[in-house]
Amino acid sequence: MLWQCRGLKFNTRSLSYGAISAAMTLMLASIYLPLPTGASISLGSWIPLMVLSICYDHRVAMLSGLVCGMAAPFILPGWSLVHWAQYILEYMTIFSCMGCAGIFGKTRGKIILGALLAISLRFWAQVLSGVIFFGAYAWEGFGAWGYSLLFHLSGKIPEGIVTICVLMALPLDRLSKSIQRGSEQ
Repeated sequence: MLWQCRGLKFNTRSLSYGAISAAMTLMLASIYLPLPTGASISLGSWIPLMVLSICYDHRVAMLSGLVCGMAAPFILPGWSLVHWAQYILEYMTIFSCMGCAGIFGKTRGKIILGALLAISLRFWAQVLSGVIFFGAYAWEGFGAWGYSLLFHLSGKIPEGIVTICVLMALPLDRLSKSIQRGSEQ
């Protein structure tokens, strides 16, 4: 994913948008609803990086997600590292995936397609991490794959549906135009 960020030149505007989105993402991720399965649903933590990706630049959103992932285990409650490789596989990947939401374009259908891609990439990164690092905690009779799939489906599907609904309700066209006018000044 990061290969798409080659050639990206940072300026004050992109650094500011990225930092604000990263801070909002981490703040919203710290407010969550725990589920009986052990998974949780955050208060829209995927939305700031997706909006940045759709309205500004998906490359800036991916790098901002990378920064979120590097900070998450140290800032967010309940997040802990089991192994150093988990840091790379899970934390640095799952937030960067949210930057894929704007890859396809800014029309409603392309936004939904991009959001589904971002959510799918995040989901599979977390499932793989669950199999590798948390398979020992699998529920009896489920195995590592079954456990990880059910655990992450219980939280990611509802959060993904809510995220897509919120994205469709936001005035993304107006926000994109406002950002573009601001960059022309």
